[in-house]
Amino acid sequence: MAKKITIEPVTRVEGHGKVTIHLDDNNQVTQSRLHIVEFRGFERFVQGRPYWEAPVLVQRLCGICPVSHHLAAAKALDVIVGAGTGDGLTPTGEKMRRLMHYGQMFQSHVLHFFHLAAPDLLFGIDGDPAMRNVIGIALTNKELAVQAVMMRKFGQEIIKATAGKKIHGTGAIPGGINKHLTEAERDSFLNGADPMNIDKMIDWSLGALDFFKGYHKNNKDLIDKFAAYPSNHVSLVRKDGAMDFYHGVLRGIDSESNKILDDIDYQNYLDYIDEEVKSWSYMKFPYLRSIGKKNGWYRVGPLARMNTAEFIPTPLAQKEFEIFRAYTNGKPNNMTMHQHWARLIEILHSAEMMKDLLNDPDLLKGELTVKGTKGNEGVGLLEAPRGTLFHHYRINEKDQITMANLIVSTTNNNIPMNKAVNLAAKQFMNGQTDITEGMMNAVEVAIRAYDPCLSCATHALGKMPLEIKLIDKNENVLDRMLKNG
Repeated sequence: MAKKITIEPVTRVEGHGKVTIHLDDNNQVTQSRLHIVEFRGFERFVQGRPYWEAPVLVQRLCGICPVSHHLAAAKALDVIVGAGTGDGLTPTGEKMRRLMHYGQMFQSHVLHFFHLAAPDLLFGIDGDPAMRNVIGIALTNKELAVQAVMMRKFGQEIIKATAGKKIHGTGAIPGGINKHLTEAERDSFLNGADPMNIDKMIDWSLGALDFFKGYHKNNKDLIDKFAAYPSNHVSLVRKDGAMDFYHGVLRGIDSESNKILDDIDYQNYLDYIDEEVKSWSYMKFPYLRSIGKKNGWYRVGPLARMNTAEFIPTPLAQKEFEIFRAYTNGKPNNMTMHQHWARLIEILHSAEMMKDLLNDPDLLKGELTVKGTKGNEGVGLLEAPRGTLFHHYRINEKDQITMANLIVSTTNNNIPMNKAVNLAAKQFMNGQTDITEGMMNAVEVAIRAYDPCLSCATHALGKMPLEIKLIDKNENVLDRMLKNG
């Protein structure tokens, strides 16, 4: 007898989603889908607002990665006010924004790995759900739990010092930044009481990598084979090929390292990227125009950044990058669970970058903003924790936003997440007559590897059927109406 399995909600991710899995009479998976079932509409309700409000408004998409939206919007407005496309700011403006961004990358990656992903590693995919959570980590590995909390706190304090608040700050404005770092703030980050200083953050970042590599050594089948599949990869890179989270050119490679986006100017992203709408999700499905809908999808995020970059411009992270790339003999890494390894290397890189920036005197003094010839359209792009983030705005003669287009990291990963869901479902459920909680968690593990932010991804309208049921007190369905998407 055919079966339908529904996993709702998907847990230990930001936002609301569900998974449906269909099995045939022989208990073989025939279809599996990740459904995004919330809708938020940010692209619409920013229209008509003054353009300078955008960096503050759009970060309300999310409480986990607001800095990413704050800075991407500010970068788009830099273009509109004539300040350039990322490298045209004053030294103080660019470096303060970068410090804010690396603080965001650091705290967000720490939150995901230690609080959301690590329970599956420490207790097993089919471990006791009562323990397979952050409380379980605190009870069984207090030192690891304390490190996670303190590392995230450090990143949040960096954000507060640069953006004014830990969540939904106001630091970035069109053409620059609205404050300097104070000497007291700088000194507290560089020389604060143990453990709240940058050197301890670097030590703990190295320790987290050692933890993962030790786990990987003893669990190669899980880390290497689970939901692994070949794909295209897209990210920003610096013009010299270095990893850069804040600014650069857009590069894409296929699963064999062939370039499919050759370091393009992201102001022209619409010439290269399009989005498809499907009936079963509010989230859209991006693809590369040159390849087409069927095969033009791509991954973004930590794994993609490791595959597209040629090197990392900080010494400790570069050493780890070389180990990571050597594992696949320099070829693109297409192993889904290696997202966690890549994420930890980025935590280390972010800590090193924060130390370099904190020692830069430009943070303490210098001009905060710059303006040039005003235009009416701009695109802002950066690497958010979850991957490449696009913000695109047009304004009218009254300085009101008339068009907003956002392609967020999780939207870029929509098809890759569905691929991973399908592979995990088949790996764990094919031929099984009894579906266990552990099997269903395996599907969630595949999703969690991408650290999706489902709230961010539901900013724009896809299609989703609307079903209304009238049910009596005995749970009998009295009437049903269905409006197709």
